[in-house]
Amino acid sequence: MFTGIITGVGHIAQVAPMGDTVAHGKRLTIGCPAGYLDDVGLGDSIAINGACMTVTSFDASGAAPQFTVDVSAESLDKTAGLDGLGAVNLEKALRANDRLGGHLVSGHVDGIGTVTHFAQVGESWDLRVLAPKDLGKFLAYKGSIVINGVSLTVNRVTDLANGCEVCINLIPHTVENTALSALRAGSRVNLEIDLIARYVERMLTAPAQTAPSTAAPV
Repeated sequence: MFTGIITGVGHIAQVAPMGDTVAHGKRLTIGCPAGYLDDVGLGDSIAINGACMTVTSFDASGAAPQFTVDVSAESLDKTAGLDGLGAVNLEKALRANDRLGGHLVSGHVDGIGTVTHFAQVGESWDLRVLAPKDLGKFLAYKGSIVINGVSLTVNRVTDLANGCEVCINLIPHTVENTALSALRAGSRVNLEIDLIARYVERMLTAPAQTAPSTAAPV
């Protein structure tokens, strides 16, 4: 589990194919801030742009620590920004005694959105993202959404013929301390809907189940 509070901005420094066909995934080498890997071990989970990945190797020494993750072809198909070089948001998995600063985040990408507008307004930034239409029912005014791993509050929801546009206000701190600053109109982003909304939708739409009988067998 994660919180959507970014703990570091990394950089995909190398993308290496793990095979010769599209059925093979890729191995990413990710550089991160000094000291970031001091409490990381093999097999730990780190969310990269909101996608939970497993650390397969790491080098925590020196001023340029780095780690690797293996991304399957399925994950590459269902996410954005993990198949090329560039800045990425990082968050280490939540520990039981950690402060829950954002909201409960699973690190499982529900869909890919497209930035429709990103511009400074006063001291803040206006970010608008078109989400897939089937995610629209999970998005609500003042609700939570994860964009490239960042827990954010929805300021406005507009249902359109080709999807659902969410508008978000980014304070300067968020822009300065995450990789969201690199977004532009047309950028593809990873989206995760609110975990509670997912379960509420399932409870409301699942067919009624008959409770199992507690009577003793004859």
